[in-house]
Amino acid sequence: MERLHDIDRARTASPVPEERRVAIVREAEVLRERMLAMPPVPFYRSLALTTLPYPMRYGLRDASALPWPYLMLTNRVFVVQFHPFGLDMAVDRTRVQTLLVSPTDTVAARQTPHFKRIAEAMGPLQSIVEPLVARQTHTVETALHACGLGPADIDWLTYDHLHTQDLRRWLGSAAAPALFPTARVLVMDAEWQACHGLCAPQRDWYAPAGIDGVPAARVERLDGSVLLGEGVALVATPGHTMGNHSIAVRTPEGVFVTSENGISADSYAPRRSRLPGLPAYAGATGMDIVLNGNTLEGALDQYLSMHLERALAGPSQRADGLPNVVPSSELTPTWWAPGLTPTLWWGELAFGQVQRPPHLGTVAPAA
Repeated sequence: MERLHDIDRARTASPVPEERRVAIVREAEVLRERMLAMPPVPFYRSLALTTLPYPMRYGLRDASALPWPYLMLTNRVFVVQFHPFGLDMAVDRTRVQTLLVSPTDTVAARQTPHFKRIAEAMGPLQSIVEPLVARQTHTVETALHACGLGPADIDWLTYDHLHTQDLRRWLGSAAAPALFPTARVLVMDAEWQACHGLCAPQRDWYAPAGIDGVPAARVERLDGSVLLGEGVALVATPGHTMGNHSIAVRTPEGVFVTSENGISADSYAPRRSRLPGLPAYAGATGMDIVLNGNTLEGALDQYLSMHLERALAGPSQRADGLPNVVPSSELTPTWWAPGLTPTLWWGELAFGQVQRPPHLGTVAPAA
């Protein structure tokens, strides 16, 4: 992998915040042009895992004009195949590596204090209420099977941040073997370090013991942005958490950028949004970004990071004025919160054909 120093240095280019923003956007545009000069990755697919309620006051902050206390988010896993670099940093087109983005262990994630507290508050009504407001579409295993892949095919896991994530089942621990026999997780060092000593505002959103006992050899700790291979970059975007990063992938529709800094493409262009309240909020405050802020570890950094993501993604082909930002957890229309229909809803995406190493045989895709 190639270290992307220039885009990270832009964050310290000036003590003046607006000058830093301009420098960050400039370097993001340079990286975007570089990625657009690359061919699309061989395979890209997103699949829904769970759809669940999320507080409006976090997802859209002060921007929404609707009274609903909750909105709905769909959490997705992304399966990306790409050509890696060889020892001489030339692209090795004889090999394909497979990256899983945001593979959430949905059972373990229920132990996240915020969600566990909500479930316990329902008491005996939980079994009645939960199926009405939340649903599971896939597990990580069935999502892989739907792509014609198995655990042995996976080279890398990554998450834009580690809220709600429990890695022990995927990578192994003292208590259980790993489901993915050879995969390693790519994580910013700042995020990994933070998980070893969370403060109270952070703890509500992290799965307890989610990284305990994970072998060090299965963890690739990054000290900044990297080009992972042809058409795939992991870009440091701190703010939502201390070690947040965004996943940029070259697709046939341009560069798709994924994180949870914003919960909708609308969050990156509120003046162009049809969501009630967002254009008026942007006009009244000058905020051209709507933060997803449940912990607000670094709101200004997150604001700058979302400008980076918007510039790196560039314009969408699907909606005029909105960017190619595909959230890892996306605002989803629901019957019990009318009016919360995003201007651009990505849903599930699929490009290219999955490739499997010949010696691993064939896994039939699920019906």
